[in-house]
Amino acid sequence: MFTGIVEEMGTVISLEERDDMTLWDGTSGKGTELTVRGNVVLDGAYLGCSICVNGVCLTATELKDDTFKVGLAPETLRRTYLGTMQKGDRVNLERASEIGGRNSGHFVQGHVDGVGTIIDRWTDEDSLFFKVKVDPNLLRYIVPKGFVAIDGTSLTVCEVDLRPEESWFTFMLVEYTQKKIVIPGKQVGGLLNIEVDVLGKYSESALAAIMPRIEELESRVKELEQKLSRYEGN
Repeated sequence: MFTGIVEEMGTVISLEERDDMTLWDGTSGKGTELTVRGNVVLDGAYLGCSICVNGVCLTATELKDDTFKVGLAPETLRRTYLGTMQKGDRVNLERASEIGGRNSGHFVQGHVDGVGTIIDRWTDEDSLFFKVKVDPNLLRYIVPKGFVAIDGTSLTVCEVDLRPEESWFTFMLVEYTQKKIVIPGKQVGGLLNIEVDVLGKYSESALAAIMPRIEELESRVKELEQKLSRYEGN
């Protein structure tokens, strides 16, 4: 679990397709490995720990003085844009949050739901605004003034347009945040990893579980009302 408060910006050292990844049974298989240079996130890091890279929770498989390696699973490559990273690209980094510690952002799992595309950006005094187009199936979980994690950064949604032909939302970066994360360096057409607020997904799941009972109760109430109406008529 993470907070969405980026601790530092790291640098991609390499993204490699390897065919010598050691599997659970000792055999070799193909895989994708990302190497990142960092500083703060390596303080207290250990093999197997979780590090959030541009919003994606990844497991550290190798640690050195100022670099770490992580594997990118096929699901990660499908859900995010990490497979397009190049040497020298900057990335947002955050260590897993500590139990009992402060959370100045929101509950970020590092489980990216999809990728959004920047379709506009503008400034308003010292604030930097972005408009992002996403799949309608993802946008339904994004609400004005709600939380959203963008490239691992906890941000507040400004506006939402649910019309299928539009399907966008906006967010704003204050002056301090602009200097601490990678998003300001992205232009129109750039990609963003999006993770919606998990509480919205849990709420939808819980509601889906009880809706059949609610519909059944409504049907029974309607039947009782009809019987009562006939009784009163007699």
